[in-house]
Amino acid sequence: MLAHSGIGATADLPIPFEAVVIGSALALTASFIVLAVAWRRPRYDGERPGTTRMAPWRAGAVARLGTVVDHPATRLALRLLGVLFFAYLLFALVAGRDVVTNPGLGMFYVFLWVGIVPASVFFGRFYRAVNPARAIHAGLARIAGSDPAVGARELPPWLGYWPAALGLFAFVWLELVSASGTTTSSVRLWLAAYLAVMLVGGALFGDTFFERCDPFEAYSTLVAHVSIWGRDEDGTLVVRSPLANLATLRPDPGLAAVVAVLFGSTAYDSFRESIPFAKFMNNTTIDSDLILNVSLVALIGIVGVLLAGAAMATPAVGEVPRRDLPARMAPSIVPIIVGYIVAHYVTYLLEFGQQVVIYMSDPLGTGANWLGTADLQPSYFLTDNIGLLAFIQVGAVVLGHIIGAVAAHDRSLALLPKQHTVTGQLPMLVVMVAFTAGGLYLLFAS
Repeated sequence: MLAHSGIGATADLPIPFEAVVIGSALALTASFIVLAVAWRRPRYDGERPGTTRMAPWRAGAVARLGTVVDHPATRLALRLLGVLFFAYLLFALVAGRDVVTNPGLGMFYVFLWVGIVPASVFFGRFYRAVNPARAIHAGLARIAGSDPAVGARELPPWLGYWPAALGLFAFVWLELVSASGTTTSSVRLWLAAYLAVMLVGGALFGDTFFERCDPFEAYSTLVAHVSIWGRDEDGTLVVRSPLANLATLRPDPGLAAVVAVLFGSTAYDSFRESIPFAKFMNNTTIDSDLILNVSLVALIGIVGVLLAGAAMATPAVGEVPRRDLPARMAPSIVPIIVGYIVAHYVTYLLEFGQQVVIYMSDPLGTGANWLGTADLQPSYFLTDNIGLLAFIQVGAVVLGHIIGAVAAHDRSLALLPKQHTVTGQLPMLVVMVAFTAGGLYLLFAS
């Protein structure tokens, strides 16, 4: 990431080994408890997945909030906010100096990429509401007198999330592997290509293209299924438990690939910061760029193969084709991804994010103070309190694993025949524990 490439933030401090052991033990214990004593019929993944009963007064409050959120004025304000954010980002990248303190880089890597996770957890489908490509597409469609929701043709169902997975891989490659990832010219080029593809796709396929093919929107929507905010079949705002929300995630083609890219790339970021990898890089004569590229692809591939293998290594599942099982089980990995990203990037977002706010007052690098933030001093509270930091990191990973294990259990009950509801879950359980333990180890080793 930006800070890990020399921008100037402090890296996460090492987790004490005892915390790694305790976290792994808790994850294992929780998994086996879920498998052994949890419910025997699906609670969330049934005929009406994601349904949650609420008291009338609470339902009324949510309905009133939904009226405000879905009001045309609110939607317009959020879209304008997204356009302004990207306009300021692009202005800094185009007109500012090509230095690592250019605020456009921080806004791109810190606020957009890392910030999209907490924003989506707390507010639901956050990026959909502020997506500048959606806003520009809607404006162009209205100028042309057409409906932005309808394109020239329908998006092929087989395409699914595969374009989003490809876009996410393009981003993490630029962020984590490319030697020019912290140059303004490279980020400008990436954003220009992104906006061009999104606008052409929107014109061809309408708004559905953004839901399935925009890497940031797909990422945000995926994470939003771990929040309490959701939508019913009519698109009305509702409040659900994260488990109920996960059950509503459609198993479209490419969903498992998106999960593999997100988890594998974050694992790669920890892996390349680890002491063993640093020693290997210092002692090898192999081209470093080749090693980095191979490592990124390999870790994403390993996650994908393990997920697909565990999902398909189950007994007969009736009418569900075996090739569809990875996408059906992929939602249970989402909480683990969220927990691992929080653990890995918490100090990066909260501490270096403050520095980006300071940089934003001087987008041209002239010593200006446009936003009045240039004189602020960042706080490094988490870095200075290693015990609290370790607790947050390990806690996030373990909590993500517990939610994921429960979600996998519930989905397995909906898919597997009764005689295999326990044994059929073992392959996925083993892989989920491996993901959690591996994530904790990489955090410890970095």
